[in-house]
Amino acid sequence: MNNDNVLTVTGLNEYIKSKIDSDALLNDVYVRGEISNFTNHKTGHFYLTLKDETGVLRAVMFKAYASRMKFLPENGMKVTAHGRVSLFPRDGQYQLYIDSMEPDGTGSLYLAFEQLKAKLEAEGLFSPVHKKSIPKYPMRVGVITSPTGAAVRDMINISTRRFPAARLILFPCLVQGESAPAQLCSGIRFFNERDPVDVIIIGRGGGSLEELWAFNDERLARAIFASRIPVISAVGHETDFSISDFVSDLRAPTPSAAVELALPETDEIRHRLGIFVSRMASAENAKIKNNRSRLDGLAKKRCFTGPEVFIDDRRMSLFHSARLLESRMNLLYEKKSAAFKRETAKLEALNPLSIISRGYTAVFKEDGELAKSVKQLAPGDKIQFDLTDGHIEARVEKTENK
Repeated sequence: MNNDNVLTVTGLNEYIKSKIDSDALLNDVYVRGEISNFTNHKTGHFYLTLKDETGVLRAVMFKAYASRMKFLPENGMKVTAHGRVSLFPRDGQYQLYIDSMEPDGTGSLYLAFEQLKAKLEAEGLFSPVHKKSIPKYPMRVGVITSPTGAAVRDMINISTRRFPAARLILFPCLVQGESAPAQLCSGIRFFNERDPVDVIIIGRGGGSLEELWAFNDERLARAIFASRIPVISAVGHETDFSISDFVSDLRAPTPSAAVELALPETDEIRHRLGIFVSRMASAENAKIKNNRSRLDGLAKKRCFTGPEVFIDDRRMSLFHSARLLESRMNLLYEKKSAAFKRETAKLEALNPLSIISRGYTAVFKEDGELAKSVKQLAPGDKIQFDLTDGHIEARVEKTENK
């Protein structure tokens, strides 16, 4: 065996890699298949496997290319991927290095639109509960659009004709291209933080899906949702729909229609004011007529036509009240007097002096103690008898128990 013909594993892998890398077809190849084992790595790289009925192919899409994707790949999605085939010498396996990818049968922009729409709807950004009402008479209207488009000129003309008292404040920005979403978001922040207005109109004239794509940006959708000021979205024509239409507080089919929705019409205001003034005058006239009728009725009352009669009636009423009060006071006095006599009689019956007045007496010892028994006395003790008109002092000669 000739050792010169023996290759190391790495050497063989590198040889095969050089053969693959030198193949023109493998360096510019399109592959159609179904995505499986998809991983959106934290580094921003996509790792996946493409498969069909009988084979599988490992693939990778590095961050530089993945960041340009309009949609997010998913398992089970059928795609057509473009890139180059190469081999990683360490593993000895070839794989497809993808630089672009399109959904098979569905446009990438449409798929990205549907994916973002479903995501934001699930988060509640489209919910009616978050919609802010548009003020009836806005005096300052912020407009975020291109300063050179026909849409802004139409908006100014309609505003001047419809409600000249309102002031349109333009925030000029790009409305298509990669820089447009960031500038549109800056417009939302400008009117919320630096130059407050009553309502914001954001939009542009019609165009293709690619031209309107800036209004399908997730950053813009979240900026509109976070706005404290009501936002009207007016993108494209009546048949065009964008993510900003769904997340905004009100969707207008065109920029011109947005101004008509935001601003009242002067003639209509005059008409409403006329009706209001007429109703107010009618209400005041009716009120005056009712008050005059009440005043006439009061003037005919006897207290005004014959005040002496009114005074006599009140005097009689007062006299009657005084008699009634006197009668009730007498009755109360009699009740209280009878009760007092009953209580006095009870106290009199318990008065010891009353008992003495009937012939009884009380005997007290020399120290003032009441003698209730002969056992408390002895011959020779000084005693005192209390009578109704005085007292008698005596000395005990003899005691005898019953």
